[in-house]
Amino acid sequence: MAEAQGEQKDRPRGEGGRGGGREGGREGGPHRGPQGDRREGGPRGEGPRGDRGDRGDRGDRGRFEGPPEIDIDKLMNDPLYLDNQAHAVVSRMRDMDSGTKSQLRRLYNAVRRAVRAPESERQQQFVMLRARLAYTIARHSLRSLDTLEKLLLQVTRKNDVRGYERFRDLFEAIIAYNE
Repeated sequence: MAEAQGEQKDRPRGEGGRGGGREGGREGGPHRGPQGDRREGGPRGEGPRGDRGDRGDRGDRGRFEGPPEIDIDKLMNDPLYLDNQAHAVVSRMRDMDSGTKSQLRRLYNAVRRAVRAPESERQQQFVMLRARLAYTIARHSLRSLDTLEKLLLQVTRKNDVRGYERFRDLFEAIIAYNE
């Protein structure tokens, strides 16, 4: 019996028995951090924050780190700029998100209602629209629409009828190109 105990003492922790090693204990395993949750080496090779790192197999998806800014003044004055931005948003949506057409249509209908609101209520309608857009982005993981949320903030701050109309036109173009 003493010999069996001696053998167990000489074994490194984690090998055999009930030792407190990381491999067999509750504190983790090869893919678990100190809290027991998945940290590194996740189901698809994701890093500690869920990102996939710089792997060459992502194609074009890696180039969209953050949403590019849409300049409200250019949007109001240049119809070609509006068209280009609509194409860019739709392209990001196809690369990044799985947003449905019905979600976009609901948002577009809310934009149209806000534009038609009486002038005294229009800014408030767009403020609430921004909150609704933020909720939809967060709820359905539509990160490609972050640009629209930022643009909506600019439009609301400017509080110009033409800006509201151009935002509606941009959204309409996004709906059209997403079909």
